[in-house]
Amino acid sequence: MDPGDRKLSGVNEASTVFWTASDGVQLAYHEVGQGRPVILLHGLFSDARMNWIKFGHADRIAAEGFRVIMPDLRAHGLSGKPHGEQYYPRGILARDLRELIEHLELGEFDLGGFSLGARTTVEAVGEGLKPRRAILGGAGLEGLREWKRRKTFFLDAIAMFDTVHRGGPHWLSIQFMKSQNVDRVAAAHLLESFEDTFMDWLKAFIMPTLVVCGSEDDDNGSAEELAAAMPNAMFAEVPGTHMSSVTRRELGETIARFLAA
Repeated sequence: MDPGDRKLSGVNEASTVFWTASDGVQLAYHEVGQGRPVILLHGLFSDARMNWIKFGHADRIAAEGFRVIMPDLRAHGLSGKPHGEQYYPRGILARDLRELIEHLELGEFDLGGFSLGARTTVEAVGEGLKPRRAILGGAGLEGLREWKRRKTFFLDAIAMFDTVHRGGPHWLSIQFMKSQNVDRVAAAHLLESFEDTFMDWLKAFIMPTLVVCGSEDDDNGSAEELAAAMPNAMFAEVPGTHMSSVTRRELGETIARFLAA
């Protein structure tokens, strides 16, 4: 690690490390456990602690002999949230991921994510990363095809942040943004950088791949269709909606079993 890296103690004995991306933005990742590295990416407006640490998933996976590495994506969590458009070129999250892997000098590793983290995993693998195993959580085929539509929904939510009425389609997303203290300027810049997923990227998933989704989660289309569209994927269902499935122990249990198999 670089001499400038700083560690802080975290929840559930996870450490937090800061590092600097090639454009000078300081980014953070959290780590727990020892063994084979597995990188887990969180969802939009969330962070590593909310998706992976708070509800025990990281500890459950680490118990199987894994070094669980959980970045806070750019514009999220403890990572930098710059306001300049130049900090959010197309594909920036996949670029940050590749740079983190190089920074950590990882050889063999597993890789996965939830929602936006799954989309970033698809882009990174489609562009050449070769994890031993892959996990796509909270993702469906339609959602990957139509990220421009999804990003427009969230950009509208940011625009309505102070005026939305309870019960409207954007209400829950805005309440989650408020609970996470989201930097709306940085989040909007990041959203503008997203494009629809190239379906050819799915052909690169020749490694064993787990597609895992909540039983009531249809936010991003059919997870079963996504699994069927990939060369070497299996589908698993856990309880919950898109928002609640990350709180259920079954999510970490399912991922842990898949990685340890």
